[in-house]
Amino acid sequence: MTKDKALEELFLSQTPQFDDSAAFMAKLTKRLEAVEYIRQHQESVIRRYKMATVAAFVVGLISGAVMIAFVLSMPADIPSFTFEVHSDILLWLAANFRFITTAVLGLLMSFALASIIGNVQDIMMMREKQINHIFCN
Repeated sequence: MTKDKALEELFLSQTPQFDDSAAFMAKLTKRLEAVEYIRQHQESVIRRYKMATVAAFVVGLISGAVMIAFVLSMPADIPSFTFEVHSDILLWLAANFRFITTAVLGLLMSFALASIIGNVQDIMMMREKQINHIFCN
């Protein structure tokens, strides 16, 4: 409690002096420009996140439609392949080939989508760094 009173007295004893000097206005303008730059940067990051979310949604819809079309175009009652050897593992593989193929294609599409989004974000970050480098120098 005494520390709080001591801090309060310390802050109350300080009286800031505001003068209309050009140096003060220059510092204030520079700080306001920095705040505006940060605000614009945050808005652009949020805009990019929204665009990436919409792009991921659209690509997910398209890849889902392709996967459904692929699965529905495969004949259900005819096996995709048969083995001459009667092994439990090979029979299981032949019976679940549609599901395994769908899962593998879904994983490949997810990996491709993640790679594309990562590459686009890397390109945008490099472009932003290049622009910042140009304006800062």
